[in-house]
Amino acid sequence: MKPLGRICLLLSLLLIVGLCTAANSAPRQAPPAAAPPPLVSSYLESGDYEAGHKALQASLQKEPNNDQHRFGLGVLQTIQAIHGLMNRLHQHGLGTPTHRIARDFIVFEPFLPPNPDAKRLSYAGLRQILQQWVDDLAKAEATLAGVKDPQVKLPLRMSRILLPLGQDKANSIPLGKMLQEMRLLDREMDDFLIVFDQGDVSWLRGYLHLLLFFGEAALAHDGQDLFERTGHLFFPNIETPHAFLNKPRHAEGPQPVWSDWTVIADVISFIHLLHLPLKEPMRMRAALAHLEQCMAMSREMWKRVLAETDDDHEWIPNPKQTGVLQVKITQEMVDSWGLFLAEMEGILAGKKLIPFWRDAGGMGVNLRKVFTEPRTFDLVLWIQGTAATPYLEKGPLSTPETWAQLQRVFQGNFIGFAFWFN
Repeated sequence: MKPLGRICLLLSLLLIVGLCTAANSAPRQAPPAAAPPPLVSSYLESGDYEAGHKALQASLQKEPNNDQHRFGLGVLQTIQAIHGLMNRLHQHGLGTPTHRIARDFIVFEPFLPPNPDAKRLSYAGLRQILQQWVDDLAKAEATLAGVKDPQVKLPLRMSRILLPLGQDKANSIPLGKMLQEMRLLDREMDDFLIVFDQGDVSWLRGYLHLLLFFGEAALAHDGQDLFERTGHLFFPNIETPHAFLNKPRHAEGPQPVWSDWTVIADVISFIHLLHLPLKEPMRMRAALAHLEQCMAMSREMWKRVLAETDDDHEWIPNPKQTGVLQVKITQEMVDSWGLFLAEMEGILAGKKLIPFWRDAGGMGVNLRKVFTEPRTFDLVLWIQGTAATPYLEKGPLSTPETWAQLQRVFQGNFIGFAFWFN
């Protein structure tokens, strides 16, 4: 459960701060002509998410066809989902790890204040937190699915968005300052403006489906043994039959982390316990459906982006647009991304197999069956190869040439563009 939880946190942070990661090289663009700011912007910039949620819902009751407000509500609900996850975990001591090694694994730790009154966390409680996160993400996705206006615009000054961290609003931090401290945003970019449009609705929906994939995959498995034996690395007060694990050790101090043999033992145990029995197999099918929807949203996004004729502070530009990040998108890139989507769609449909990393007579892994016929997840056995045995079969393989072409077209930075394009 914990590696998936870490990935979920990392992807959540990427979803927020990824909007500005290339802004160091982006020159300022003039604001659009005298357009009033959207209703959601004041609430994002004040950090008063609950009031913003009520105001936008009330506005949509009066103006049910106002897709700018609907788009703003979907964005707000997305950030609320991420903020809610952070706060619920912080209530249980996230940001106050019992061991220094955990700080390297907690994405938000540098920005979360310590919580000396951390509540005890059980494995059942952790699953409830993840389920709430999944529910919140699904709510945001459903709101965005209702945005139909092809001319919708949502201008947002991204660096001004305020992120309340922890339970005390006094700990709020502007997104721009967080990005500056992480060296992802130039200090002169305090007014970084993006005008989101209908193509970006599909982009955000795709990212929400990706986060939902990780949430469903995590909840599909039983990580109780892993949590009760190694959860103390991340939370200071867990419900465990091994009470001695809750004793704080070396939270501070100059000594190297690896000088304590118990750290080595805990890390080895963590890896050993990544043997997660299947708890709710139908969630694996739900996870697969979210991956498929992620691909579908990417196709929909590019269809809309390529049809655009303006050039208004674009987040994802087409080859004829400039875009706020000043990164040139070529038609060859767009075409290659289409090939990538086709390859992934074939893999997810089971029509193409993933080449097996051991000699198995030319057989490949049917990734679709990993989700439709799930079993216990064992990281070590997947690395070794024997966990893949039930999914090995003969058929067309995804070829290395396809991926080499992608690396060539994207100048060796395909992964970076993939995070951007979704």
